[in-house]
Amino acid sequence: MSSLTLRDWKNLIACAIALAVAACLPWTSGAYALSIGVTIAMYTVLATSWALFSGPTHYISLASAAFFGVGAYVTGIGIEYLPYWTLPPIAAVFGAVMAALVGLATLRLSGVYFVIFTLGLAEFVRQIITWSQNISGTKGIYVLTSIGEKHIYWQLLALAALVWLVGWLIARSRLGFALRIIGDDEVVARHSGIDTARAKILLFMLPGAVAAMTGAILAPRYVYIEPALAFSPMLSFQVVIMALLGGTGRLWGPLVGVIPFTFLWEAISVSFPNQTTLLLGVCFLVIVYFLPKGFVGLIDAGRRRMQAGEATT
Repeated sequence: MSSLTLRDWKNLIACAIALAVAACLPWTSGAYALSIGVTIAMYTVLATSWALFSGPTHYISLASAAFFGVGAYVTGIGIEYLPYWTLPPIAAVFGAVMAALVGLATLRLSGVYFVIFTLGLAEFVRQIITWSQNISGTKGIYVLTSIGEKHIYWQLLALAALVWLVGWLIARSRLGFALRIIGDDEVVARHSGIDTARAKILLFMLPGAVAAMTGAILAPRYVYIEPALAFSPMLSFQVVIMALLGGTGRLWGPLVGVIPFTFLWEAISVSFPNQTTLLLGVCFLVIVYFLPKGFVGLIDAGRRRMQAGEATT
């Protein structure tokens, strides 16, 4: 890893200031603004961790809901036996192990086959939990704690900072370099001596652990957890759309997509509650067709045009 430049230090200081300002939201805003802040923080964590894997490898994963649901159930089941603060780390371990097992089975697949498998994973786990609850005679789990909205927000904000830091370190590491080669041409990467399967599995464990930890943190917010809520496929699609809208070419890209899409989706949910699935599909098509590289691509293209204009003057 190379030493930090002056620009790196400036970026780190700017990020620290932004996080400090964001952390003040519970003290400066009302309940509705805090609720939106929790949603933005949640999707920032999920979309950023998703982009760390799918961005460089170009593997589209729809498994976020599976890991998220597992994490929520770790809290739901474990809250009666363990302190709450021990449950998110335990959920992260479950998510990482699950991602490693899924990676061993699927990351040799590519294209639509990997997408279909990861989409079916959440439904598979949901059906297993539903079956086990039917056998035991229970329909859901109550999560009753003293953890409030502001505590959830601060936890998600800290997790977002951790994900950004890990992503920044990975980008500067040999693993990040290997993953960029894999994304450009996996055959060339293998011929270059890169263990492509190992690199992909290691990185796939990150969004698995992060999504499970996010589900564990959010469980008290829902109070009552059932499989249809914890393993909603809408979550996986929203994470992908937000990441693509912002762009996966930069670490901060997903955040640029999360903020506007959160407010857009809030308006859609209120105005068209029965057409949300249809409109989610429309949003996905519009983003893929008109913004293939997201807002990051637009910003980069604008910078290049400005530089070209300055060079000609």
